[in-house]
Amino acid sequence: AVHDKGGPLDNCWGFLDGTARPIYRPSKDQRQYFSGHKRLHVLKYQALMCANGMICQLDGPFEGNRHDAGMLHISGLYQKMEALCQDHSYIIYGDPAYPLRRHLLKPSGGATLQQQQVDFNKAMSSVRQAVEWGFGKVLTELAFVDLKKKNQKLLLQRVPHMYEVATLLANCPTCLYGSQVTSYFLVDPPSLEEYLQPRGRI
Repeated sequence: AVHDKGGPLDNCWGFLDGTARPIYRPSKDQRQYFSGHKRLHVLKYQALMCANGMICQLDGPFEGNRHDAGMLHISGLYQKMEALCQDHSYIIYGDPAYPLRRHLLKPSGGATLQQQQVDFNKAMSSVRQAVEWGFGKVLTELAFVDLKKKNQKLLLQRVPHMYEVATLLANCPTCLYGSQVTSYFLVDPPSLEEYLQPRGRI
């Protein structure tokens, strides 16, 4: 599906990215949750978006100053992927902040890129936007997790659980009606019954 939309990889099935969700400035440990990049106090999460429109894995929360590579290491996601893929060559695609691994690719970097590398980066950037659509869908479907001054007070509310539940619930309409991602890649999501069937996380 990714290859059919112009992605140069024919074995890519998902996209990995982190998101920073603003929270109300905590009364304690403010530095731990402060993101210098965002200039906000945040909790970070790591999501794996599949071509069928589902956020199939959400890890976190992580401190606001945590780097994407650090989130990947702590989550253990890559080790789980290795165990599942074994001899298969399936890969996921992440942004430049992630390490390059057998089952995890990222844009070609460096000061001077060959034209082939430039073309690769551009094509994969186009299909990788699917993970951003997924993050946006969570906020559209469950807007209460985007109101930092009222609903995101870390020491007074279960803020991490709110975003986890919001992500789970945002997947449900995708099962029933599809989404921007399913329309883009033309891949059917699981049925709602299949999605809600209890099972272990990957």
